[in-house]
Amino acid sequence: MMDFMGERIKKRRESLNVQASELAASIGVSASLISQIERGKSYPSILTLKKIADALHITVGELIGEQSALNSHPLVKKAQKKFVKKNKSGTRSYLLSHHDQSKLMDPFLLEFREDGDSTEIMTTRNPGQEYIYVLAGKFKVQVGSAEYNINAGDSFYFTSDENHLFTNINKGNSQFLWVVNQNN
Repeated sequence: MMDFMGERIKKRRESLNVQASELAASIGVSASLISQIERGKSYPSILTLKKIADALHITVGELIGEQSALNSHPLVKKAQKKFVKKNKSGTRSYLLSHHDQSKLMDPFLLEFREDGDSTEIMTTRNPGQEYIYVLAGKFKVQVGSAEYNINAGDSFYFTSDENHLFTNINKGNSQFLWVVNQNN
C-alpha cells in the first residue's frame, strides 16, 4: 500500500497543477522531501501526510490507497457523505462520492452560514472546470472581474483557473452542489 502512496501524491498534485516546491512551501517541508516521498524513497510522518492530504484537498485514506476497493460501489447514501473541510466563515464541504483516483469529477455539497463564503474551500489552483447548482439560498459570485447573483434553482459553470468567490447573501443558511472536473 505504501509503495504507491508517492505516486498517488504526485498524480493528485499534478492534477491540481501544483508544483512540488509550492506543495512543500505550503506545508513547511523541503521540496526535496516531497520529491523523495513521490519517488517512494522516503515515507512522511503521519502529521506530514495529513498536511499533504489537506493541501491537496484529499483524504489520507485516499493517498494511502485505503479506499481503492470502493471503485465498484457507485452508491453513496445520505448518511455516508464525507466531511471534507470547514473554513473560518463556517462553510462546510462534503464529498458526495466514494474515493477513486480515476474519477473525472468530484461532487461536493457546500453548506454556508449566513455571510459565509467559499474562501479556502474552492481554490483557484485547479485548471479544470466547475459546475454549481444552488439547492437553497442566494449567492453573490465573483469570477475574475465579473459579478453575478444566483438563487435556488440556478446553475453556474466556469473555468477553475480564474479567481472565484461565492458568498452567501441569504438571510440564513444556503447550500449548493459543486462539481469539479478532475480530468486535466
